[in-house]
Amino acid sequence: MSYTIIVFVKQVPDTQNITGDAMKADGTVNRQALPAIFNPEDLNALELALQLKDRYQAKVTVATMGPPAAAEVLRDALCRGADDAVLLTDRAFAGADTLATSYALSKCAAKIGKFDLILCGRQAIDGDTAQVGPQIAEKLRLPQISYVEEVLELTEKSVKARRAIEGGYEILESPTPALFTVIDANEPRPKNAMRIMKYKKAKTKSELASSKTSNYVGSEAVAADLETMSAKGLLIQEWTAADVEADTQRIGFAGSPTKVKQIQSVVLTAGDYKAVEATDAGVSNLIHELIEDHTLG
Repeated sequence: MSYTIIVFVKQVPDTQNITGDAMKADGTVNRQALPAIFNPEDLNALELALQLKDRYQAKVTVATMGPPAAAEVLRDALCRGADDAVLLTDRAFAGADTLATSYALSKCAAKIGKFDLILCGRQAIDGDTAQVGPQIAEKLRLPQISYVEEVLELTEKSVKARRAIEGGYEILESPTPALFTVIDANEPRPKNAMRIMKYKKAKTKSELASSKTSNYVGSEAVAADLETMSAKGLLIQEWTAADVEADTQRIGFAGSPTKVKQIQSVVLTAGDYKAVEATDAGVSNLIHELIEDHTLG
């Protein structure tokens, strides 16, 4: 039997290398000042999907919500082994919190059609909420398993996974379709050289139009080029809010109940210091002092 796996991924700013230049005066991250990368744990989710593809000849569809530039992570995924890619992009999605994001992605999954498994990274490094995956599962009424390290078995009716817990792991079995959030328990494969040569040419409709002359958009050449790209497997599907039949009151800023009330910028500066004796007693006294002022514990 052939299985269908959806992997939701995200393009994020590289928060591992934040410097003072990457921060705005209000304490928020200036995303334009940071390179955009493939969210690390989403790469782990993709690798898990590709392992299942290798074992079960599954079809892997990767999807992301973001601006047109987010198509870059979809090309990356195609170069690693994904079969199809979908970019969910619309100005109406802007300003979405996790609730609005999960709603939009659940509508995307519904449009993709029948699937056996949805995989997401546990969390994105630009938010660290770990909320989107479980919220997608709730909206689609799917059983979910978080902190997944490995899928042990996939059948027509069930899936068995190893889930990380404090001090070890547990083996869980779930009916399918199901949603898993994946942690960094595998080593993502590199991009395949042959696939790079092919999928570096993959484009969305918007990218194709922007690479042509101004009178190209709306012309008959658009349909012809899209048909050619699709036949070659190089067309990245581009869907808007209308395409996935999303309720405009549940997406973007309008569908986001999370509101920022105040931003406090924490500035680290050199200040007082305390010399600690290089003895067991000195270290012990320091630990007790840190516990008393609630720096520890």
